Amino acid sequence: MSAPPQLSVVIITHNEAATIGDCLASVQFADEIIVVDSGSTDKTVALCRERGARVLVRAFTGFGEQKNFALDQAGCAWVLSVDADERVPAELREEILAVLGQPDACAGYRIARKNFFGDTWIRHGGWYPDYVLRLFRRGRGRFNERTVHESVQVNGPVGRLQTPLEHRTCRNLTEFARRQEHYATLAAAQLAREGRQATRTDLWVRPWWTFLKMYVGQAGFLDGVKGWQLAHLYRQYTRCKYRQLAALNRSLRP
Repeated sequence: MSAPPQLSVVIITHNEAATIGDCLASVQFADEIIVVDSGSTDKTVALCRERGARVLVRAFTGFGEQKNFALDQAGCAWVLSVDADERVPAELREEILAVLGQPDACAGYRIARKNFFGDTWIRHGGWYPDYVLRLFRRGRGRFNERTVHESVQVNGPVGRLQTPLEHRTCRNLTEFARRQEHYATLAAAQLAREGRQATRTDLWVRPWWTFLKMYVGQAGFLDGVKGWQLAHLYRQYTRCKYRQLAALNRSLRP
């Protein structure tokens, strides 16, 4: 008798043709791969189906809700959530498989991320080890339904794995800046729904505090030019987010 299926991998996508192939190749050890796509106009869906993934198409309603929808399709005892620009190296695969065979395993596991900016591994500025909870027992974990910057909430003890995910976040400055602008829009809308009001401190002090925290407090300067670039981009992201929040606040006033 064959062993029951143990691991579902869930991924959400939108125009990820440039990265999804390597991601799927790295998770072929899973019993099932579920992809929820939000209307890609490139070859993402075709590439996923070629790799044996089960693909569902659903309008994007926020990162948290989209990932929970993907989670609801999973049928295995354990779930591994990965992003399209992440890779599971062989050492991490072996750690995950070892967890699946432990009867006393935790309810969930945090995994570090080895974040790359272009081809450079960024070791400072808060980018490493960057632990995220991604492996958990189905029925014991769920994403909070934030529009952006979502995270898994697990009912039960949480452990840590040793080998990091590889996160190929962006190929160049232009791509990263465009993504951050999109995230700033989503984050501002989330804050407005929560009743948050943009203050002068948010608009004028917080962006520079973000820069100093990353570049000085978290030693981003040790990553050289790219450390400075990232701190500068996160300053711009923070400023953009709170400017958009201020505009939303004004539009909602009687």
